[in-house]
Amino acid sequence: MRPLKFGAGQPHTRLEDPPLVTGQGKFVADCVPEDALRAAVLRSPHAHAKFRIASLDAAKAIPGVRLIITASDVSHFANLACRAAAFIKPADEKAVFIPPYEVLCTKEVRHVGDAIAFVVADTVLAARNALEAIEVEWEPLPAISGTAEASKPGAPQVWPGRENNKAYIADIGDAEAAKQAFDAAAKAVKIEIVNQRLVYGADDRYTMTVSSQGANMIHNSVCGIMKLDPKRLRVLTHDVGGGFGTKAPAYREYALAALAAEKLKATVAWIADRSEHFIGDNQGRDHVTVAEMAIDNNGKFLAMRLDCIANMGAYYSEVAPYIPYLGASMMTGVYDIPVVYGRVRAVWTHTAPVDAYRGAGRPEAAYLIERLVDAVALNTGIAPEEIRRRNFIPKDAMPYKTATARIYDSGDFNQHLTRALEVSNYKNFASRFAESKKNGKVRGIGMASYIEACGQTAPETSTVRIEKDGSATVLVGTQTNGQGHATTFAQLVHDQLGLPLEKVNVITGDTDLVPTGGGTVGSRSMPTGGSAVQKATIKLADNLKTLAAQHLDAKPEEVEIAEGLARVRGTNRALSFAELAAKPGVSADQLCGIEKNFIPPAPTYPNGTHICEIEIDPETGHIEFKNYVVVDDFGVTLNPLLLEGQVHGGIGQGIGQAIMEDTVYDASGQLISASLMDYALPRATDTPDYSFETKNVPCTTNPLGVKGAGEAGAIGSCPAVMNAVVDALHRGYGIKHIDMPATPLKVWQTIQSALRS
Repeated sequence: MRPLKFGAGQPHTRLEDPPLVTGQGKFVADCVPEDALRAAVLRSPHAHAKFRIASLDAAKAIPGVRLIITASDVSHFANLACRAAAFIKPADEKAVFIPPYEVLCTKEVRHVGDAIAFVVADTVLAARNALEAIEVEWEPLPAISGTAEASKPGAPQVWPGRENNKAYIADIGDAEAAKQAFDAAAKAVKIEIVNQRLVYGADDRYTMTVSSQGANMIHNSVCGIMKLDPKRLRVLTHDVGGGFGTKAPAYREYALAALAAEKLKATVAWIADRSEHFIGDNQGRDHVTVAEMAIDNNGKFLAMRLDCIANMGAYYSEVAPYIPYLGASMMTGVYDIPVVYGRVRAVWTHTAPVDAYRGAGRPEAAYLIERLVDAVALNTGIAPEEIRRRNFIPKDAMPYKTATARIYDSGDFNQHLTRALEVSNYKNFASRFAESKKNGKVRGIGMASYIEACGQTAPETSTVRIEKDGSATVLVGTQTNGQGHATTFAQLVHDQLGLPLEKVNVITGDTDLVPTGGGTVGSRSMPTGGSAVQKATIKLADNLKTLAAQHLDAKPEEVEIAEGLARVRGTNRALSFAELAAKPGVSADQLCGIEKNFIPPAPTYPNGTHICEIEIDPETGHIEFKNYVVVDDFGVTLNPLLLEGQVHGGIGQGIGQAIMEDTVYDASGQLISASLMDYALPRATDTPDYSFETKNVPCTTNPLGVKGAGEAGAIGSCPAVMNAVVDALHRGYGIKHIDMPATPLKVWQTIQSALRS
C-alpha cells in the first residue's frame, strides 16, 4: 500500500487552529450586525410560585423598547419537546408522564430562571431596564431542591398528581435472580454515592445563527416548537467554544428570537450572559445511588444491584429521562457479572432541567461500578488490581453479552490495566507513600477500568464532491465544537483521493447545504460521521475511475486514484481532478459520492484504564496530582495528536467534577453557586501532566474500526481520582468513603472527623 503522509493514523496538526489562535474565529457574538435589536428574558426569582403580569406599561414606555412577548403571544407554539421518553418502559405505568414545558410560563414557575417574558429593544441596557419595569405579582409556593429528599412523603410537589415527585420508575435486569444470588453469596458489599449536579431575514424565511452541537438538531426542534415548515428555517453554526451536551438541545429563546424578528421585521440577537447560563440552561448529572455487589469467597462477582434516584429538575429536557436508564444499562462495566437488577427512580425538583453532559449516563455508571469495585477490594483485602483481574470479561469471550443485554464486540481489559500499572510504576508506590509521610503528607493511588457505549445515536449522510479547481468538498452533519473534524475528515478524504489536506473543504453547520445530520453527541462523529465520509469518498473515487477510463482509453479497474490524479496503472496517462471536472458533458453526479443514512449496526465500546496518584496535605485538605496514566482502547486511531487532546480535555473535566465543581441549591430552590465566583472550574494549574497511550483492539461494528473518544477522558477520570483520594484517606486515617467534590474543605473536615472519632 502506498504511504499516506497526511492520511488516517498520522498526527497532523489541526487545520482549524490558525484562524482561532489569531483572533479570526467566527462565534455567535461575532455574527451580530451593528444595527441588530437586542433581547433579554424576564426570569423567575422564585423556585416555585404562581404569578400574574400586572402591567407592561412602564416597561413599554422605556426609550428603545420595541416589543414585549408574554405567554399569550406564543399560545400557538408547541411545548418544548422531550425526545427520549419513548425509550423508557416504566415499571408501574403504561408510558412516561411528560409535563408541559412551556416556551413562556403562563401562571406558574417551577425553578429559579423559568422564563415569563421576552423583551426586545435597541440595546441590551434598554432591554434589561424594561425587565425591571415589568410589574409582576408573585405568590411564592413551597419548593424542593434535594434529589433524595424529593421522593420523601410530604415533600413539596412539582407537578400535581405525581406522588412523591415521581417522574418515572424503571427496572433493568432480574430482581428475583439477583435476590437469590445475594442470599447465597458469601458476602455483600454496599456503597452509597452522590454524583453531583454540574453546570456547564429579508423574505418569509428565518435564518438563525446559534452556538450548537448540531444545526440539524436545532432546526428540527425549533420547527417543532414554532409549527414551522422546515423549508422556512435555515440554521447556521460557525465556531463553537465547546458543547459537552449543553449545546445539543434547542432552548426556548431560539423560537422567541425568531418570533420577535418576524414581528419587527428586523434582526434580533439574544446572547445569554454567564448568569443566565447558570439558571436558564440545562445542567447535568445529579444522581444519588445505592449499589451492592454479591461475591463468593474468592472475590468473584456473583450479582449486582442498584437503586438510583435521578433528578430531572422541573421539566424534561430533550433526552433527560433516558440518561439514567442508559447509565443503568452499563452498570456492570468491564466485569463478568452474571446477574443484575437495577431500579431507576426519576424525580422532579424545583431546579433547572438536566440533560446530557459529556457522557450522559455512562460516566455515572463507570463511577458507580469502579467505586463499588474498590469498596469490594477494601472489604475483602484483595488488591484493587487483583479484584479487577479476577472479574474482567476475558478477551476470548468477545463478543460478550452483559446481563443488561449490552453486546461488547471487542476488548482486552487486562491488557490496558497491565500496561497502566507498568507505566505508573505501581509496584513501587509504597516507597513513595513513605516519602510523603515523612514530609507530613498522605499519598494515595487509585485506578479505574471503564467502558462506555457510544457512536450510534442517529444516521448520517455525507456528500463528497470534486470542484472545478480539483479540490474536494465534504458535506456532513456531524459538527465540530473543538474536536478537529475538518482535519480528520480531510485525512479520510486524503486516504482515498491523495489530495493535500488544504484542498479538502469540510462544510457543516448549515441546514441549507447539509439538510440532515445527527450533530456531535455521544462520540458519534467518527464511528458514524467519519464512516459516512469514508464510504462517500470511496464512491467518489469509483466514479472518478469510471469517468477517467472514458477519457484515457482504459477500463475502470485499470485506473488508480492517487495524488489528486486519475491515472492508468503502469503508464504516464493521467488526468487531474480539475481536468476531469472540465471535460465536456461531465455531470455533477459523476463528480460526487454520496453515502445516505449510514448508521453502525451496534454501538461502539471504548474502554481503558486510568491510574491517578495524589498527595493530600492534611493541614489544608489540598490535593496535589503527582502522576496520571491513561491507557485506552479506541479501536483505531485516526489522528493520535487530536485523540490525545480529546483525552486530556476529558480528564480535566473529570478532575473538575471530582475535586471542585458543585451546583448547590439551598432548601428553597435558590441557586447558591450561580457564578464563577462560587462555582469552581479547573485551571491548567489544577491538572497534572498526563501519560497517554493506546492498546487498541479494532471495533467490528463500523468500517473504520474506531470506537469514539470524545467522552472517554471524562468517564475514566472521576472514579480514578476519587479512588486515589479514598486510598490516601484510608491509608492515613481509616476513612473509607468521601463524596465528590473532594474540595479542600471537605477533605479537611473528613480528616478532622476521623481524628475525633
